Order: sequence, then structure tokens, then C-alpha cells
Amino acid sequence: MGREKAMITKPIQSRRPGATRKATIANFDDDESRWQAVVRRDQSADGVFYYSVRTTGVYCRPSCASRRAKRENVRFHATREEAERAGFRPCKRCQPNDRSLAERHQDAVTRACHVIEAAAETPDLSELADAVGLSRFHFHRVFKMITGVTPKAYAAAHRAQRVRDDLTQGTSVTEAIYGAGYQSSGRFYATSDEQLGMTPTEYRAGGADATIRFAVGESSLGSILVAATEKGVCAIFLGDDPDALARELQDRFPNAKIVAGDGGFDQWVARVVGSVENPSLGFDLPLDIRGTAFQVRVWEALRQIPLGSTATYTEIAKRIGRPTAARAVARACGANPIAVAIPCHRVIRTDESLSGYRWGVERKAELLRREQAAD
Repeated sequence: MGREKAMITKPIQSRRPGATRKATIANFDDDESRWQAVVRRDQSADGVFYYSVRTTGVYCRPSCASRRAKRENVRFHATREEAERAGFRPCKRCQPNDRSLAERHQDAVTRACHVIEAAAETPDLSELADAVGLSRFHFHRVFKMITGVTPKAYAAAHRAQRVRDDLTQGTSVTEAIYGAGYQSSGRFYATSDEQLGMTPTEYRAGGADATIRFAVGESSLGSILVAATEKGVCAIFLGDDPDALARELQDRFPNAKIVAGDGGFDQWVARVVGSVENPSLGFDLPLDIRGTAFQVRVWEALRQIPLGSTATYTEIAKRIGRPTAARAVARACGANPIAVAIPCHRVIRTDESLSGYRWGVERKAELLRREQAAD
């Protein structure tokens, strides 16, 4: 979770959970889009540009709550320095020459994250709120608004990440659990499957005791490898070379026992191939999703994009409470091991281009074409 925290740089300004649009988001690259941002007092435009009013001689943030000026009296500026060089003074109401309230909240949450990560034991809500100078209620609300999770959930995820890191480095299970700040091993073991996807001992051994069944089917998009643990599908790979897909599976689970699927497993492969050929069939197989806390949040957001629709990397970043983490979202999409079932192919750039896709842009385009035709 420590790596995750470093990417938190600016709070979310507008969140519409579950909303999916095919249109791109505004990027304020012309005066009309800037003016519309001023009209709706769009907080997401703050810091992107400023506007000045000729009749009052002041300049403001786009979200300023002051009485709206007439369009003919408004000019736009890329920076506050530019507005001041043009002879305008800062608005006393929105104070565009000072840090915004959102920026101050962001700093408070970042400091709280540092406190959580440096503490031997998880600080309680009052301690964290006092450390950043906010009330308990206000701090809890601001923290969740910016990170997408509560302080308690953030601390739990950070502790789990410490356990994962220590186990990977060869630390004993007991040392890893207590070193991460758990007060008892029982408390960690109660949620170990959820946190690690397997028991701590199995995780430390790189999944050495896990058995993964797999089989390769053929489709109009090429070969499809499907692999599953006893919990559910853990990998769906697309490609042209079945042997290369099998090697990729071995690389992802180097210490697991990988075996050929039996006759019953072929039915799973057939259902995956069927969902590729005819997206309207849907995907109802159980999944065994394994990734970092951030990756899992991204992948869960991808699964909420309806069939036939797309979303941008920026929109997904906003939905998970990390509006400035579009690049990290793109990396999480690229790391997705379960093609189609976790539909990273439905994520596009803000200019509506398809960009990269782990299994080929041509396959991405065809998957989207089929889904939009089936919608």
C-alpha cells in the first residue's frame, strides 16, 4: 500500500459511481469548454486554467462561487501569473493565488498516510485526525473522498501489503504477521485468503502447494488459454501460439503445480470461447482474482463497465477515488491476467483511441466491435 500512497496527488472532485459514457471527458482545450466549466463551477478545472473579469479587475478559479460574469467580459489564463501580468488581482472569495481547500485536504490525507505507514500499531481515528488538525468526522469524510477507502481500510491494506512483501523476501510467517502490526496471528489468518488469495505459507512459497488446471481452446481471435485454481479462473490469455501461452502461465505461477485440465474443465474453456465469439452470452464463471490492492480496485471497476460501453483511463481513476492516477490505471489494465472476464479492452484513451492492449490492439478492436453489435 505504500507504493499506492505515493500516487495520491490530488483529490477527486466529481464522482458518479456506475456512470459509464462513450464520450470523452472535457479537457478544457478551447474557450467554449472553459466557459462551460465556469458556468457549472467545475472543480475539476481548478488549477487547469483561471479566468478574469474585465469589469471587476479580478481573476478567479473556475469553481468560484461569486456571481457569474457576462461572457463578453471574461478572459482565460493558463496560470495565475499570466492573469496577474495582465493586470488582474486575485479574487478574495476563491483566493486563486493560495492553495485551494482541496489541496489542503490532499496534504492532510497524505500526512495521515505517512502516519499510518510509519506506525508500529494502527493509529485510531482520533490520533490521525489530531495529527492533521481536523475533527474526527471531517477527517474520516475527507480521507474516504480522496482515497476511496476509510482510514481503517487503508491501514488494513497497508498491513497486508507489508505481510506480502516480507513473505516474498523469505521472512517467516510469524515474523511477517507481527512485523506488520497485527496483534495476533489469529486476526490475520481470519482474513488471509482475502488478503493473499491463499494461506500465508502458500504465499511465501510462491504458491508451491497450489494446483492450477489449464487448457487451450481455439477461437476466431486465436488461441485462448484458460487456467483455474479450486476457487475459480485465475488466468485467461489470448495469443497465436499455445505453447507461448503455457509458458506465460508458468512464469506467472512459477512455484504452483500446473496440470492439464480434465474433461470437465474443457467445458469451462468452451464457455470462455463462447463468450468471446458471442459477448451477449456473458461470463458467469467464478474468478480467483490476485493482485495488489490498487490493481484489484481497478479490475473491479472494469467489471462494472456495461457490455457495449467504454470508459477512459481517467474516468476509471476517478471512480476508484484516484483522479490523477490514470497512468497507474493503465498499468493495472496491462497487468490484468484474466482477459474478457475482467474487460480491460473496454478502457480507451480520452481521445477515443484504443492505445495498447496486452493481447493486441486488433483483438481489442474486434472485441469492442462484437460487444457493441451485441448490445
